[in-house]
Amino acid sequence: MILLDTHAILWLDAGIEIIPAARERIEEERMAGGVLVSTISAWEIGTLVRKGRIRLDLDPSAWMQRFLAGAGLRSVPLSVAAALGASSLPEPLHGDPADRMLIATARELAIPLMTRDRLIHDFAASTDAVQVVAC
Repeated sequence: MILLDTHAILWLDAGIEIIPAARERIEEERMAGGVLVSTISAWEIGTLVRKGRIRLDLDPSAWMQRFLAGAGLRSVPLSVAAALGASSLPEPLHGDPADRMLIATARELAIPLMTRDRLIHDFAASTDAVQVVAC
């Protein structure tokens, strides 16, 4: 299994090129039904639309439903354990609460987080608590 960072979700939907190894990993995980999308990413996408930072061809709810309808994609809720885990990640890690919750969710599920975020990659390199896959 693998958890997608919000930007990876947006890039996949838009057809923006990602690293070939990441694309292969996503296809492998899709076949096994193991590509996870956090409800935190849904919240983040809705927030980005509201703030005018991104535009979608549908309202965020319909857009997310269409994205999740793709074969091998599953949503995963934010658990209480991950929410609390996000609040206790070491500083200075990341000021973005969505990224902190995605990291904590990946840690809780013991699966990699697919991201291009340099701060998350640096954190993963400094600890064995979370794995990342570059995209």
